[in-house]
Amino acid sequence: MTSHDDGGAVTSHPDGGAVPSHPDGRAVGYRATHTLPLRTELKRQFKRRRTHLALGFLALLPVILAIAFAIGGSDSSGSGGVDLIELGTTGGVNFTVFCLFMSVGFLLIVVVALFFGDSVASEASWSSLRYLLAIPVPRSRLLQQKAIVSAALSALAILILFGVALTLGTALYGTGPLVTPFGDSLGYGEAVGRLLVALAFIAVNLTWVAGLALLLSVLTDAPLGAVGGTVMVSILVQILDQITALGHWRDYLPGHFSFAWTRLLAPTVDWHDIVVGSFSALAYAAVFGLLAWQRFAVKDITS
Repeated sequence: MTSHDDGGAVTSHPDGGAVPSHPDGRAVGYRATHTLPLRTELKRQFKRRRTHLALGFLALLPVILAIAFAIGGSDSSGSGGVDLIELGTTGGVNFTVFCLFMSVGFLLIVVVALFFGDSVASEASWSSLRYLLAIPVPRSRLLQQKAIVSAALSALAILILFGVALTLGTALYGTGPLVTPFGDSLGYGEAVGRLLVALAFIAVNLTWVAGLALLLSVLTDAPLGAVGGTVMVSILVQILDQITALGHWRDYLPGHFSFAWTRLLAPTVDWHDIVVGSFSALAYAAVFGLLAWQRFAVKDITS
């Protein structure tokens, strides 16, 4: 039973009590911005095994590479070229560059796709999505909080890889200058600063992966489909990017500038590819994110 008084409403409970509510049915004190706090979502995601495995593997990767270097040693072909492994063991920053170079093209893509692609689809697969929305958490609010937490976990993953690689590399190979295959060098301190800027670019360049994974996450109830679909698209893009016959059309592919961060390792930085690559990734991320929001806003939630 509901009675009205000066535009307000009072909803009667079966036990005879009454709870005041707004004319639109919302309970008094309800605030959409207070639903699904970031701290709560972060705690939920940090407790998941996939988070532990993803972050743990990125922390373990530099250790695996260091062991491989120690066991395998140099594999110089005698052609007079610079051996990449020898270069990677000349100092801590060189080792860090090697770890990033080995991770940017695939491993970090998988990690970002995992965090974003699993965000909404996992709730649907657990049949908990409709209950989250019935709290009620507005759909745009839920998508926003999921995206922020996924972005935080992705950034943490990149920082873990960088931090472990730099710490381990410095401990094993010292604080020598950064040396490039072209003979250029940067002091340890300056090289670390350049690498921090490179990390920022790598994170920005991966936003298109995040946007695509989020879009697929709202399109399917299968987390594996969202994550796998994102990884498959990234592989296809990389294959197309190797086809030189496409000419300048390759510049429009997402991820075409994924290795532009290496420009920051030269004594004089060429910012063109870095700036263009950042705008390209952000543009794709904006489009994918908008499509995800539009689809999720009207999607029929059945699970």
